[in-house]
Amino acid sequence: MATTLKTNIGRKIGSAESRRLVATDHIPAVIYGHGMVPVKITVERRDLRVALAGPAGVNTILELQVGDAKYPAIVKELQRDPVKRVVRHIDFMQISLTELITMDIPVHLTGIAKAVLSDGGLVDATVNTIQIRATAANIPNEILIDVTAMGMQDVIRLSDIALPKGVSAIGDPDLVVVTVLTTKTEEVATAAAAPAEGDAAATPNAGAAPAGDAKPTA
Repeated sequence: MATTLKTNIGRKIGSAESRRLVATDHIPAVIYGHGMVPVKITVERRDLRVALAGPAGVNTILELQVGDAKYPAIVKELQRDPVKRVVRHIDFMQISLTELITMDIPVHLTGIAKAVLSDGGLVDATVNTIQIRATAANIPNEILIDVTAMGMQDVIRLSDIALPKGVSAIGDPDLVVVTVLTTKTEEVATAAAAPAEGDAAATPNAGAAPAGDAKPTA
C-alpha cells in the first residue's frame, strides 16, 4: 500500500529561492515520469521524514498529492548539503503499480555461522544493496540472507539468494555477495616465526670458523 505524501505546487525557480525554502524546512522537488511533463513541487521536511520512516525507507512507494492529482512515485534521488547533510532537493519518479521497476534493496545477514566463529572467521557482506526488478507491490523492504550453514571456505553468490516471489535479481549470477574473512593466517605466521627466531639465536653462525681453529693475528 502506498504512503501518502502531500506536496505544494507553484514554487519559484532559482538558487536563492531554493535556499529560502530549505531554510524554512520546505524541500524543493520535481516529479517526472514517462509521458508526463515534469512538475516542480515542494514537500515539508517533517512530512517527508514521516513518509520514509517505515521499514522500506527511501524505497517506500509514495502517493504524491499534487494539487488535485495523485501520482504513485518513488524517490529517485536525494540531494544533500555536503556539510550539513540535510536534504536540499528531491527527484521523484512516477511509476506504474503494475509494471516492473528496478530498485536497489539493502542486504542484511541473519543467523550465526557457528562453524566460522569456532575457526576464528568472520562472515562479511561484500555489497550493501542488491539491484532487483519487481512490480511496486512486490518490492521487498530488504533482502535477508541466512548465513547459519556457512563454513570457512564458503561463499554466497547472487544466484544462491532466495528472493521473494515476483522478484528477480539484476547482475552477474556469480557475484560474491557474502564471504568469510579470517585472522588465523596472521596468528599461524606469527607463531611459526617465533621458534625460527629462537633457533637462529641458539645456532652458531654458519659462516664463522670454529673456536678451536682460530689463529692469532700478526
